[in-house]
Amino acid sequence: MVYAVRSFPLSSEHAKFLIYAQDKETQEKWQVAVKLSLKPTLTEDSVKEPPEVEEIVFPRQFSKHSGHLQRQKRDWVIPPINLPENSRGPFPQELVRIRSDRDKNLSLRYSVTGPGADQPPTGIFIINPISGQLSVTKPLDREQIARFHLRAHAVDINGNQVENPIDIVINVIDMNDNRPEFLHQVWNGTVPEGSKPGTYVMTVTAIDADDPNALNGMLRYRILSQAPSTPSPNMFTINNETGDIITVAAGLDREKVQQYTLIIQATDMEGNPTYGLSNTATAIITVTDVNDNPPEFTAMTFYGEVPENRVDVIVANLTVTDKDQPHTPAWNAVYRISGGDPTGRFAIQTDPNSNDGLVTVVKPIDFETNRMFVLTVAAENQVPLAKGIQHPPQSTATVSVTVIDVNENPYFAPNPKIIRQEEGLHAGTMLTTFTAQDPDRYMQQNIRYTKLSDPANWLKIDPVNGQITTIAVLDRESPNVKNNIYNATFLASDNGIPPMSGTGTLQIYLLDINDNAPQVLPQEAETCETPDPNSINITALDYDIDPNAGPFAFDLPLSPVTIKRNWTITRLNGDFAQLNLKIKFLEAGIYEVPIIITDSGNPPKSNISILRVKVCQCDSNGDCTDVDRIVGAGLGTGAIIAILLCIIILLILVLMFVVWMKRRDKERQAKQLLIDPEDDVRDNILKYDEEGGGEEDQDYDLSQLQQPDTVEPDAIKPVGIRRMDERPIHAEPQYPVRSAAPHPGDIGDFINEGLKAADNDPTAPPYDSLLVFDYEGSGSTAGSLSSLNSSSSGGEQDYDYLNDWGPRFKKLADMYGGGDD
Repeated sequence: MVYAVRSFPLSSEHAKFLIYAQDKETQEKWQVAVKLSLKPTLTEDSVKEPPEVEEIVFPRQFSKHSGHLQRQKRDWVIPPINLPENSRGPFPQELVRIRSDRDKNLSLRYSVTGPGADQPPTGIFIINPISGQLSVTKPLDREQIARFHLRAHAVDINGNQVENPIDIVINVIDMNDNRPEFLHQVWNGTVPEGSKPGTYVMTVTAIDADDPNALNGMLRYRILSQAPSTPSPNMFTINNETGDIITVAAGLDREKVQQYTLIIQATDMEGNPTYGLSNTATAIITVTDVNDNPPEFTAMTFYGEVPENRVDVIVANLTVTDKDQPHTPAWNAVYRISGGDPTGRFAIQTDPNSNDGLVTVVKPIDFETNRMFVLTVAAENQVPLAKGIQHPPQSTATVSVTVIDVNENPYFAPNPKIIRQEEGLHAGTMLTTFTAQDPDRYMQQNIRYTKLSDPANWLKIDPVNGQITTIAVLDRESPNVKNNIYNATFLASDNGIPPMSGTGTLQIYLLDINDNAPQVLPQEAETCETPDPNSINITALDYDIDPNAGPFAFDLPLSPVTIKRNWTITRLNGDFAQLNLKIKFLEAGIYEVPIIITDSGNPPKSNISILRVKVCQCDSNGDCTDVDRIVGAGLGTGAIIAILLCIIILLILVLMFVVWMKRRDKERQAKQLLIDPEDDVRDNILKYDEEGGGEEDQDYDLSQLQQPDTVEPDAIKPVGIRRMDERPIHAEPQYPVRSAAPHPGDIGDFINEGLKAADNDPTAPPYDSLLVFDYEGSGSTAGSLSSLNSSSSGGEQDYDYLNDWGPRFKKLADMYGGGDD
C-alpha cells in the first residue's frame, strides 16, 4: 500500500519512482517502477465507455494426433485476484471476464461455484452466464473472510461440459479499518516500594483485528500520562512492542504515594501518529509495602500496677507507631521483655486490632518479696526490616510495675500436721498447738482459730493460741478412723479488710491399746446329735491390732456344769479352735455355748462370748435333715415381725383385688345408655311407686332393650311355674326387629311400628308394652305386680273408662269394668 506522506502538487508530467522488495529468507530482491499520473477528468462519453476488464481464458485441452495425445498448449495457473475490503462500489463491481476460445463455434454458458457464490455466504460473487463477466455485489470484510476460492465452469446450451473447471482465488486486501483494542480497560499491577530502576511491574496487551503481518495490525505502546507525578513525572516506561511496564526512576515510597495511574496508548501502523489508529487503557500500579519503618514506642517509660498474687491481669498498655501498611506482617508488632524479669512473671501479648502491647502477669507476685519491677521491652515486626534499615532507640522502652499489698490468707505450717497419740486419752488432755502464720508482715493483724471439721467431735481448739484439747475419749476402733489416722480440720481467720482465712488439717495417728475383748466368730453354727462326723470350727474377732490381738486362748467356763459335760474345745492354732460334742448323743435343739477367749495383750483381755449351736438330726453324709424345724424354733423377734408384715400386706392385696373384681363386674353389668340416666326405663321398672306414662310420653332408646324371647324362651319353661303377669304362649305376631345399632333418626318409626303391631295382637298381655322390651326373666326379686291384692283398694271404683283407652286396655277393662261375673 502506497500512501502520500505529505501534501504535494502533482504536475502534468508523470511522477516515477521505484519500489524494492526483498525476501527475508532467501534474500532475493525485486523492484518495480511506479508511474503516478493525474486521473483524467471524466466526461459523459468516458463514463459510458466500460472500463477495461482483465480477461481469463480457459486453457486449451489435449488433442489426439496419430493415435497419441499431444498437448497443443501448455497449461497455466491463473494468478489470484486481489480485491480491497470496504470498497465503496458502485456494485456490482466487475472483476474479470471468463472466456473460452470455443465460444466462436458454440453457444456457451458460464457459471461459478464455491463459498461466496452458490455456497454460504451466497450471492457475493455473480457471473454473467453469456458474457462470463464475474462481479462482486457488496463490500468485503477481510476480518470475516480473507480469501474466496471459486471454480468457473463453461457448458454448452445442453449442459455438456466443454471446458475443464478453472480455480479462481480472490484475496481480500486488508485496509486499516480496526482500532487496537486492549484486553482489559483497567490493568492492575503492583511494585514493592524502594524498587530499583528496571524492576518489572506488569504487561498490558492490545489486539488489532487487522492483518498482523501488515502495518495495519502492527501495534506500538506508549505512556501518555502518569498521576501523580511525584517524585518524578517519569517513574515508569513501557516497551513499545511488548507492552512491558518497568520502573525507570528510584524513589518509590508507599508512605508517600500508594498508587500510580498510567494512561497507556496502543497505535497501529507501527505507531504512525498520522495514519495509525489508536486506543487507550488505564494501568493502576499499587506500591506494596515493605518493612522499611520499624515500630516506635510513643513513650520511653510506661507505668502500671498489680495486686499481689493476681495472675492474668493486664498491668500496662504499650503503644507504638508504625508507618507501614496496617495489619500486615511489616506493621504487626511483636514485643519481648529483654530485662528486669528473671523469673518470667510477665508476658506481653499483642492486640491484633490496635497493635498495642498488653503487659500481663503470668505468675503470682508476692508483695513481701518484690514491691516493684522495672522491665525493659523491645518492639519488632513479624518480618525483618529491609536491608540497610536499623532499629532506632525508640523501639525500646521501660515499664515500671508497682506491686500492691493485699490481705492474704493465713496458712498453717506444716499442713497437714501429724501427731502420734495412744487411744483412750481422757477428755481435757492437751494434744498439741496448731497455729497459722500471716504472710502480711507489714499489717498488724490478729488470727483466731475455729474448728471446721471434727467427725467424732473429740477435739476443741483455743481461739487465741491454737491449743487443741480432747473433749472425748479417743478410740482407734471408731469408724471415723481410717488406717489408724483421725483427720480434723481447723480454720484460721484474720481481722484484715477484707478478712481472710485458711484451713489446716491435723492428723492424729492413734496407737492401739488393748481396750477391746475378743469375740467368737461365727456366732451361730450347727452340728449333728452325735459327735461324729461333725465338728465346729471357730475363730476370734478382736478389733485391736497386734500385739493386742492374737494369738488367742479358747476355753469353756466351769458354770454351768453342762457345758463342759456336753462340749469340749480344742485349740488348733493361735487364731482357730474346734468345738465338739463330748457326749455320744445330744437331743436336737438350739444351745447357747459360752466360750472364754483371751487375747495376747499386756495385760491380756478376756471375754465370754456366746456361740449359738443348732443341734439337728443328720443323715449318713452328716447333713441335717430337720433343719427347717430347728430354724423355725429358733426364729427371732425380728423374723417373726417380718413374716407378720408380709402376711398383712398379702391380705391387703387380696382384699384390694376382690374389691376391684366386684367393681369390674358392676361395670360390665351396667349398660351404656343413649339417654339420660334419670329417664332410663330400666330404673323406672325397679321403682314400683312410679307408674309413669305410656310410650307416647316417654322418649326411650328401645335399641338398648332386650326381647324376652332372646333371653329366656317360653318353650323351655314348664307351664306350672309361669308367672301370672307373663305373656301366655300363643302364636306371636310379627313385631319389627331393630338392628343392634339403630340410627337415632328412625326411633320414632320403630316405636310406631311396634305400637301398631301390639294394637292388632289379640293375645297382647294386660301390661304396658314397654315392659316387654325390658323383660327381666323369671324369678324376679321384685315379685309380680299381678300378685298385689287390688280388691282391697277401691272395690267400688268405676273402671268402665278403661274401655275408652283402646284395645291395649281391653282385658283390664274386662277384669275390672264388668259386673260380678
